Amino acid sequence: MTAYTATSYTGTSYTTADYAGTDYAPTDSAASKSAAPVGALARELALADISNVRSVAAAITSSVERAIEGKHHVIALALAVLLSGGHLLIEDVPGVGKTTLAKALARSIDGDIQRIQFTPDLLPSDVIGVSIYNSDNRSFEFKPGAVFSHVLVADEINRASPKTQSALLECMQERQVTNDGVTYPLQTPFMVIATQNPIDMEGTYPLPEAQRDRFSACIAMGYPDTKAELAMLDEHCADDPVAAMPTVSSPAEIAALIQMVANVYVSPAVKQYVVNVLGATRATPELRLGASPRAGLHLLRTGRAVAALDGRDFVLPDDIAALAVPVLAHRLLLNAQTRADGSSTTDVVKQLIKHTPVPTAGQ
Repeated sequence: MTAYTATSYTGTSYTTADYAGTDYAPTDSAASKSAAPVGALARELALADISNVRSVAAAITSSVERAIEGKHHVIALALAVLLSGGHLLIEDVPGVGKTTLAKALARSIDGDIQRIQFTPDLLPSDVIGVSIYNSDNRSFEFKPGAVFSHVLVADEINRASPKTQSALLECMQERQVTNDGVTYPLQTPFMVIATQNPIDMEGTYPLPEAQRDRFSACIAMGYPDTKAELAMLDEHCADDPVAAMPTVSSPAEIAALIQMVANVYVSPAVKQYVVNVLGATRATPELRLGASPRAGLHLLRTGRAVAALDGRDFVLPDDIAALAVPVLAHRLLLNAQTRADGSSTTDVVKQLIKHTPVPTAGQ
C-alpha cells in the first residue's frame, strides 16, 4: 500500500531492518512502555499491531478510492489524521470532492456522520446541542447536537460567525461538550473534517488562530488528473459513489488502532528534531506567529500514524519532514513584508525544513 509516508516523498524504500540497532528503531528496553512484556516479545507484538493497522488501512483506502478518484495521497493523509486521533481542514475550490471524502471515510468505518452547512445565522446550539424544557416533568432535557457523532463534516466552516465557530473549540480539544454546567463526553473516535473555499471570501469569517491550531493537518484536494476525471465521468454519473461503498471497519476497531498507533516508538533524536523545527518557525523573521507546542504534539502523533501506515513501529525524521507542510503551514502567520513579497506559509515551512539539520541514525 502506497501511503503518505517518507517513502513516498524521498524516493527511498525504508524497512524495519534498515534501521535495526540505530537510534531510530526501538531497542529491547524501549520496545514496550510497560514492565511486561519486554524485549523481543514486545517487539513482535508491536510489529503485529502495525501489521493490523496496515491491513485495516489498506481496506479503508480501497473503499474510499471507490468514491474519490486519483487522490491516493490525500486519502492516506486523511487516514493518518484519523488514526492519530486528530482533525482535518480541507481548503479548496468547490466541486473537487471535499465533502465526498469526509462522507466516504465515515461510511468506510461504519461511523455516525453528521454534516453541518455553516452559515452566518447558524447558532452554537445547532452545533453542540441545547437544553429544552420538558413540561411533563418540569425539567430541562439536553438534546445533543451534531457533534455527537464519529465524524462531523463542518462544510464551509468560515461562513459561520466566530461565536458559532468557537462552539467547536472544547469539542475538538477535550472531546466533550459542556452545557448548563453539565459535561457530556463525545463518541470515540471523534473527528472533525472541516472545509472552506479559499477563493470566495466574501461574507466569511476567517478562522481564529485557536481554531486553526486544533486541526492536525490542512490539505487541498486539487483537481483530478485526466485519467481519474474520465473514470469519474464513467462511474459516478448515474449513482452516488458513497452510497455504494462497502463498510470495512468499525468505530471500535478504529479506536483500538488509534491506541496501537500511539505506541509507535519515537526516538529522542526524532523528538529533538520536532522541537528544532518548531523552534525554527518561532525564530524566523518571516513569521509573526510560529508553531505552538500543540503543533508539535500533532506533528508527532501524525508521524506515528504515517510510520505505522508504512509498516514501521518507529518514526523517522523523514516522516516529520514530509508532514511539516500539511501539519504546520496552516497555523503560521506571515509578517507584512513576507506577504508583500508573495511568499506563503508553505514556502516558509519548506525553507525551514531544508535548513533545519536532520539527525542521522546512530548519532
